[in-house]
Amino acid sequence: MSGHSKWSTIKHKKAAKDAKRGKAFTKLIREITVATRMGSSGDPNFNPRLRTAILAAKAASMPNDNIDRAIKKGLGESGGAVFEDVMYEGYGPGGVAIMVRCLTDNRNRTVADVRGIFQRGSGSLGEAGCVGWMFHRRGVLVVAGGALDEERLMEITLEAGGDDVSGADDRWEVTTAPEAFETVREALEKAGATIESAEVTMVPSNTVPVAGDDGSPLLKLLDLLEDHDDVQAVSVNADLDEEEVARLSA
Repeated sequence: MSGHSKWSTIKHKKAAKDAKRGKAFTKLIREITVATRMGSSGDPNFNPRLRTAILAAKAASMPNDNIDRAIKKGLGESGGAVFEDVMYEGYGPGGVAIMVRCLTDNRNRTVADVRGIFQRGSGSLGEAGCVGWMFHRRGVLVVAGGALDEERLMEITLEAGGDDVSGADDRWEVTTAPEAFETVREALEKAGATIESAEVTMVPSNTVPVAGDDGSPLLKLLDLLEDHDDVQAVSVNADLDEEEVARLSA
């Protein structure tokens, strides 16, 4: 399994254990609102980013009323702050590269907070572009094993325009170009696949192994970043061992 596949699996397991549902809902509501505003449509059939956000919200058991209010807010039917996408880049323990996507209504506050988190987590916030060249935007879908075997999953993925399938029998990671993301997801859903998560995110071109003394502080830094209200997604080029993560998180 590739380093990024491991990170996707780890993120999924961490999210499944996260009891801070209120905080998770806040992030999802922001994403729905911004997706609606940027796509100029409250109809997920004509707004792929909104559809992805809604599916993520439903996977987290968000009530439909919350989703509807977030869409109305994005359409300007209700007041509230205006959020914008910002990306921060930096380094973590062991020199790993980290990219942090935020939705914020105050850039000055957010950059100060993110810089402070990097410092507390034994890392450092870098300049724009310092690590971005190590990542590229990809569609990533985590599919539960059981409904489709690897051969069939690969066949559906490639026929729909996807790029690759990696993982193990209990969980697969499907990667696509951003423009093929929706087509591949629809094909997998039609074939009966259980999609545990789906996002267009920053994926590292290569990963570096992280273990020993760097493992614990790196996980602490990633947890601190993901716990911040403004942070929507964190990408890292670290190849983390799942058993080591389980041990350090215990």
